[in-house]
Amino acid sequence: MPANSTDIHASEVSLQPQVSPAFPELVSAFARIGLMSFGGPAAQIALMHKICVEEKRWIDEDRYLHALNYCMLLPGPEAQQLATYIGWLLHGVRGGIAAGLLFVAPGLAVILVLSGLYAVYQEASLVTGLFFGLKAAVLAIVVEAVVRIGKRALKSGFHRGLAAAAFIALFLFSLPFPLVVLAAALAGLVHARGTTSAAVEITEEVRARPPLLGQIATLLFWVAVWLAPLPLLWLLLAETALPEIQSFFSKMALVTFGGAYAVLAYVAQVAVDHYAWLKPGEMLDGLALAETTPGPLVLVLSYVGFLAGFRESGTLDPLVGGLLGGLIAAWATFIPSFIWIFAGAPYIERLRGNRLLSAALSAITAAVVGVILNLAVWFALHVIFTEVEPVVLARLGPLTLSLPHPTWSSLDWQALVIAVLSAVMIFRFHLGIGKTLLVAGALGLAARFLL
Repeated sequence: MPANSTDIHASEVSLQPQVSPAFPELVSAFARIGLMSFGGPAAQIALMHKICVEEKRWIDEDRYLHALNYCMLLPGPEAQQLATYIGWLLHGVRGGIAAGLLFVAPGLAVILVLSGLYAVYQEASLVTGLFFGLKAAVLAIVVEAVVRIGKRALKSGFHRGLAAAAFIALFLFSLPFPLVVLAAALAGLVHARGTTSAAVEITEEVRARPPLLGQIATLLFWVAVWLAPLPLLWLLLAETALPEIQSFFSKMALVTFGGAYAVLAYVAQVAVDHYAWLKPGEMLDGLALAETTPGPLVLVLSYVGFLAGFRESGTLDPLVGGLLGGLIAAWATFIPSFIWIFAGAPYIERLRGNRLLSAALSAITAAVVGVILNLAVWFALHVIFTEVEPVVLARLGPLTLSLPHPTWSSLDWQALVIAVLSAVMIFRFHLGIGKTLLVAGALGLAARFLL
């Protein structure tokens, strides 16, 4: 996320965009953004700023930052929500739908194709060698995300303490991720109330309240759209994994604060241990796939849905089951973005300059640093070692203090070397994600065929 993504400016700006685009121009621009949106949310947010604020002058800086700050507070992919918000500002509901869908569609199409190839050919030595290198590179990418976000989010002792507390809560006590995020938001609000006497500043220009009944109707409509597939799946395809995919990822959509990195460890645990949809190392392969495609990194959840539908397809053809699983996971994950924007944005537009929102945002962002650090450690252990078991140290009432313990003899030195080389490429030579993954994939192939 940009360094100034948590800043909220209270200066008065026009409610209308500086230049009003025609709807076909909006569609063309967001199709372009969807095809170019590599590199994760930071690059995607920067790309939308360049096109919508600098090049097209559709919205000004203050409005863009206000929309971004609201999206950062929401569960789900903040970049896709920001695209939906901008589209809504420019062309209402149809603009929001067009911008939100076009931001996701190219990456979703690519991830579904790659997931199909992975499901069918993953046992081939060529594919296993390629993903062996990619998953080692992903470790370096996740570490880089910790450093990047940490530099921007941890600007005070309070925020550094939140990050540390979030890491301890997840790594040592395995507390639920939503609980950690909620506690961080509440801590941010309490801290803001205790340190400022002017908690809320709202410009006079945006005090008009949207009609309550209209917003309730909007909320109910989009919730119905979101959940509509579930009863049909239970009635028609109950023998497959598809109903559980819809149910599980609908729950995930409500708690995916911090994007794919933050929620990945929890999804991997449930998908592997509870549902047995994936094998232990396959979530890393999915993240590597998502890193190579445009669109939000949370598209990795469509990869999980594809494998689940492929492996538990019932009477369906496995590839058909996989395709439906990937699409259902995407539906459950991305439709809530439209709910948050269409039902909530009219109220949020009244709150430009609200310091409490800014405080909650910065607190959640700080906690997410600890969440991603936990993910980085989890990745490191499972990439570098082939055997990792949890060891219970103590039981403190309802809490269990435990540590993951690697079997030292299971050290994979080839994975360690590729991970270190990937870190050098990212941190020392500042290579992009695409080039780093390309080199790491080639090294993984070499390791499998030449060593």
